[in-house]
Amino acid sequence: MSMTAYVFPGQGSQRVGMGRALAERHQDLLDSHYRVADEALGIPLTELCWNGPAEELRVMPVTQPAVFLTSVVTHEVLREHGVVPDIVAGHSLGEFAAMVAAGVLDWVDGLRLVRLRGELMDAVNREVPGSMGAVVGVGAAELEGLCARAAADTGEVVEIANHNDHRQIVVAGQTGGVARLLELAEQDGAQRVLTLDVGGSAHCSLLSGIEPEFRRAIEGLDLRDPVIPVISAVTAAPVRTAGEAAACLWRQFTGRVRWTETVEALTTAGVGRFVEVGPGRTLSKLCGRLAPAAEAYRTNDVEHVDRVVETLGTAPRHGAWT
Repeated sequence: MSMTAYVFPGQGSQRVGMGRALAERHQDLLDSHYRVADEALGIPLTELCWNGPAEELRVMPVTQPAVFLTSVVTHEVLREHGVVPDIVAGHSLGEFAAMVAAGVLDWVDGLRLVRLRGELMDAVNREVPGSMGAVVGVGAAELEGLCARAAADTGEVVEIANHNDHRQIVVAGQTGGVARLLELAEQDGAQRVLTLDVGGSAHCSLLSGIEPEFRRAIEGLDLRDPVIPVISAVTAAPVRTAGEAAACLWRQFTGRVRWTETVEALTTAGVGRFVEVGPGRTLSKLCGRLAPAAEAYRTNDVEHVDRVVETLGTAPRHGAWT
């Protein structure tokens, strides 16, 4: 259990100011990443990451490249300090950054992809308003039944989207369906329910119509086989080839995030350290609960980056992917 896994967070981890202190310390990032990102997308992404406003940062076509860029930059800083993963995975949007870390995807191509991903998802949400909600303390089988009841009550789509750990499950769908599901779950004795701040739905059948366009965009890129092992949260299985990686990325729109199974696959492979790379801290908490014997780190501010560098920067790599 001596391998190190990088896990990359998804939408919802954004915050105004993310990455700014790291870039102020590492001025080379301004030219190598931030200015390149602004020019590639034609929007002031750096300004939005660092100064907001929060309302605009929450819009999917901005949120997704902003979180992705912050994760890629953080990964680059860790790499420069000799902190390297044995294996990687990403939660939803975070899987794109994981593919960059694994050598599958060029980071600028990934930036453009996640911008398109956000635009397509935002277009669906404008046509069919959606949301996501978290339920704590209700099992998956029971929640499936509650989703069916909420859908019947409202005539709207609501489905399980993320299986985050053994007690936390996220649902997605149309706004009325999700709201009804949260009501039913609370009545059914859920420990906690809440609406997530993600600006729309994800990982549900509402998004099936945008899969073909996104698939064509991915197929137009030069993807490579992974040079670092990667587990996809879509399948909770290893990604061996560029073709498998592409399929996992476009299948995300309607595929459930199997995070519980993904962490189990990582620990089975020999992971004893999880480093959440990017602006979030949710995944490090989830990994800590799912693998309590493992160490869990986060990098959402410079103090935590320093701690990871100090602890792991000179640590030898152990283990081998099998």
